Amino acid sequence: MRFPDRLIRGILVRRYKRFLADVRLADGRVVIAHCTNTGSMTGCAEPGSTVYISPSTKEGRRLLYTWEIVKVGTTWVGINTLHPNRLVAESIEKGVISELRGYTAIHREVITRQGTRLDLRLDDNNGFCFVEVKNVTLAIDGAAAFPDAVTERGTKHLKELIWLRRKGHRAAVVFVIQRGDCNYFRPADEIDSEYGRWLRRAVKAGVEALPYRARVTAKEVVLTERLEARF
Repeated sequence: MRFPDRLIRGILVRRYKRFLADVRLADGRVVIAHCTNTGSMTGCAEPGSTVYISPSTKEGRRLLYTWEIVKVGTTWVGINTLHPNRLVAESIEKGVISELRGYTAIHREVITRQGTRLDLRLDDNNGFCFVEVKNVTLAIDGAAAFPDAVTERGTKHLKELIWLRRKGHRAAVVFVIQRGDCNYFRPADEIDSEYGRWLRRAVKAGVEALPYRARVTAKEVVLTERLEARF
């Protein structure tokens, strides 16, 4: 997934009200960027960090920039939670996610039951595969961990995937790890033990957990390899 416009480098002044970030540009101006990530962003929102923001081309938009990437130590981390769905869909089409090859159609934002929506549905002659996509930015002692905040919505999605699996459909959750300094994936039980319990139940029920690492640069975000999952 390539960024459509050249990103702008800056220094993070602060993140506040969850959705806002002040960024100081090279010319000294401080601009407000939209932060799409509603999680805690632990370790990824330190003032003074180098960041990249994207300019908006939409007319009438109140905030003219979106926060895309932050440098943590020597690692670039993608924090925009709007990208993983598109990234996974493109990667499936290109055959990068080997476990999900061979499907003839991809549908986005699929309603499974009233009040419940999942990110993708893959179709082939044998039926459906329902896929939920999660963005991972948290690193704990070399592990990519999810979630970084309590997520009732995430737990709801796991329960829905279990229900779909029991109905005879294939079901999977793809964890997009937008950082290159982690060696394996695990649930962040110390942050949301309920999500960890339900993720383990989902795996036992036949839901596939697919953690994939992404290479993040100022030009593109690309899925590169599957990481080991430790439950």
